[in-house]
Amino acid sequence: MPDEPAPDQAAAPTAIPFARRINTVSTNEPWQWLALGWADMRRTRGISLVYGLIFVVLGYAVTAGLYQLGYYYLIWPMSAGFVLVAPVFAVGIYELSRRLERGEPVTFTSALMAWRRAPGRILGSGLAMAFFLILWLRTAALIYVINFPYGMLTIQNLLNTAFFSADGLSFMAVGTVIGAVFAVTAFLVSAVSLPMMLGEQADFLPALLTSIFAVTRNPAAMAVWAAIIVVVIGVGMAAAMIGLAIALPLIGHATWHAYRTLVKSEPQTANGT
Repeated sequence: MPDEPAPDQAAAPTAIPFARRINTVSTNEPWQWLALGWADMRRTRGISLVYGLIFVVLGYAVTAGLYQLGYYYLIWPMSAGFVLVAPVFAVGIYELSRRLERGEPVTFTSALMAWRRAPGRILGSGLAMAFFLILWLRTAALIYVINFPYGMLTIQNLLNTAFFSADGLSFMAVGTVIGAVFAVTAFLVSAVSLPMMLGEQADFLPALLTSIFAVTRNPAAMAVWAAIIVVVIGVGMAAAMIGLAIALPLIGHATWHAYRTLVKSEPQTANGT
């Protein structure tokens, strides 16, 4: 009877599913992703800018709608929550970088129709992230009601109270901490999952788990990458949201290169499966 492998040797390849595909990267890599993303954006600047402008217009529409409905206290949580769903919005940008990499034609239509490469998976991801955004908005509304239970504040009173009162500082602190938990969770599951679904038509769960392993096995590098994303998107929003026309495509292109660096290509078997 042949010798059986030791338990640890036998379990090693499958002990951590999907982790075998993750490369270890240094903290310098995120800056390289950003540079590669900028190069892709320059090559597709017309398409990328128009794509980004679509979401600038949507941002203005949502902000105006919340203001008109009297939900102005949700404008800031909605702006912060944009980061939670941005990976779905950036699917078209991932497709542009994928096509550049493969030498395929790059068109605005190909960006808009990118979801058709994996419609079920991408739609499912979009619905999951939309639910996550709604959960965050409901949590933000609850925090507001707990801290300001005696009626609606005007915009000016809300700003004055939030920044220059004990209740307001408590409101800001609690909101920031809980918002950070939402943001970290979203980053864990979406860092490379959407590009992976698009690039290799991976199923939802393997892509999600691969994303989690990509982040947890490279904590320092991914912390730098998360900080870069927050700063770039934040600057884009601070510039009256017009800056998102550049910030969103830039981060989208760079995220594609992050995925290509972090996740090893799936090896092919003899029968091609």
